[in-house]
Order: sequence, then structure tokens, then C-alpha cells
Amino acid sequence: MPTESRQNTQPRIGVIGIPGAWSSEILAEHLRKRGKLAKVIPLSELFFDLERNQVTHQGEDLSDYQAFVIKKVSPVYSPASLDRLGLLEWMQHRFQIPFFSAPGEIRRLLNRLDCTLALQSAGIPMPPTCITESAEAAEAFVRRSEAAVAKPLFSTKARGMTVLQANQPNLDTALSDYQKSHPLFYLQKKIPLPGKDLGMMFLGGEYLGCYARNAGSSSWNTTIHDGGFYSAHEPRESTIALAHKAQACFNLDFTTVDIVETGDDTETVIFEVSAFGGFKGAREGLGLDVAERYVDHLLNKLDRGTSS
Repeated sequence: MPTESRQNTQPRIGVIGIPGAWSSEILAEHLRKRGKLAKVIPLSELFFDLERNQVTHQGEDLSDYQAFVIKKVSPVYSPASLDRLGLLEWMQHRFQIPFFSAPGEIRRLLNRLDCTLALQSAGIPMPPTCITESAEAAEAFVRRSEAAVAKPLFSTKARGMTVLQANQPNLDTALSDYQKSHPLFYLQKKIPLPGKDLGMMFLGGEYLGCYARNAGSSSWNTTIHDGGFYSAHEPRESTIALAHKAQACFNLDFTTVDIVETGDDTETVIFEVSAFGGFKGAREGLGLDVAERYVDHLLNKLDRGTSS
């Protein structure tokens, strides 16, 4: 049980995120506009005292917070991020505090491998994928695919991804060098993009909108980090249905499905489901304030006494 009773007259809601980062701060700002005491709390600064059953931030007991919304668990994703989410999951169940989204569900997405296996098990179409610790098997997959993308298990915005070509010189050496930093190969066949891929947003399981990430002139990927830009996009109905099926594999309050409509009118491929993206794409591509909609959603759930 919490160490102190919940006696605050003005409910407090914590935003687990990065102080000063726009997407974290805009959530806190909208919560304050709705009459909540809200602040951005970096997960790295939490103190978990299991002996005393306390979780504190800068000496403040967090056990009597009304709720927490998770926007960012760390600036860079790594296996340590899973440990941090595990601590939040303990906190959620120990103090019966609602989290948006639930830490356990976010953990299933943070590791690219776990996300892929969940989507594959649900029959979601993805690029041909190879997972192996064998450099020889990885080389054979690249040659069969003609071109493949080696992806770290923990990364965002295409950071650390490497394009491998079947006809490149010394492919075996390139794979060996890559494996020094990434012992488990996660390889996907390089899918030709029509100049863009899509971010399809869902709030409470309902389709919210879609933006396109358009590739810059000098990059193989579409990330804003590498010169891409956002725009509005009207997806096919079949694409919306597929993205809805993909996000339903995870019980998230807000999520973005990364997807591409390739070639003809029927072919659609999903890359991944994300628990953290979408805010900036919605603002710049659609003029949509997703943070405001998200706050409306979580406050409605709190009013109804339900949470993730």
C-alpha cells in the first residue's frame, strides 16, 4: 500500500519523459490547462526504495499521484530501458496507479524483435525478415534478398541501421564488423519505397489520422533525422484496416503504426508499431495537436475509473 494517503486536493499527474523536450512538455502543458498539477519526470531520476515501498523523485513521494503518462523512457533505447519499464510496472501494480500506456505493453514494443514476433504471430505482412547469430546465414539472406537492412534491436529514427547489398565488395567483412556491435542479426529485405512511408495514429484503439514521412534527396530512408519531411496522407481503407489489426496486438492508449503502401493498390507492408512516435508528424503533417487529444482521452478514462 502507499506510504501516505492520497490527500492532495488538486490531483497530480506525472509525465514520464525528458524535461525540456517538446513532446514531453506539451503533454504536461495540456494537463495543466485542464486543472492538473503536472510535471515532466525523467525516469533516470526516480528512486525505488523497495524496503520502504517508496518511489520518489527529488524527495517527492510519487505513490499518491493520480496517474502517469509515459512519453519517453530514455533519450536512447537500450536493454536498460526494459529494466526501467519493469520498475514502472512494479510501481503500477504496487500502488495501483493508472499508467498511459501500461509499462508492460510498452516493453513488448521497445525491443524490435519482440514487436516483430508479435506481429508475425498475428499474420501481419512485414518485409521478409531473418534473425540469426550466424554471419554465414546472414550473408546468404542478403544475397537472396539482393539488398537488406540490418537493424539494431533497440533504435529509433533509423539510427544504427545499415544497408547491405548482395553485390557489395567484402560483404562478409561488413557483416562481421556489424556483428561486433550487434551479436544477433536482425535483417529485413530492403523494400523499395514510393518516396515515403506512413505513420498511422491510434488513440484508444481508434484510428486518429495518417501522415507521410517523405524521403529527403540524399537518404535511403524517410526519417526526419536524415532530411525527410512530413505531409498529410489519405491512406486506402484496406491500409487503415491492416494498421488497426497491427496496433490491436498491443493494448496501448496511443500508438503509431509505421507502414508503407507499395506498388499496386493491394500491397501494404508494416515495419513496426511504436508507443512513442506521432506527435510531431501529426502537428507538422496534419496540423493536429495529438497531445491535447491524448490528454482528453486519459482524463476521460480516469473519470470513468478505467485505465490500461
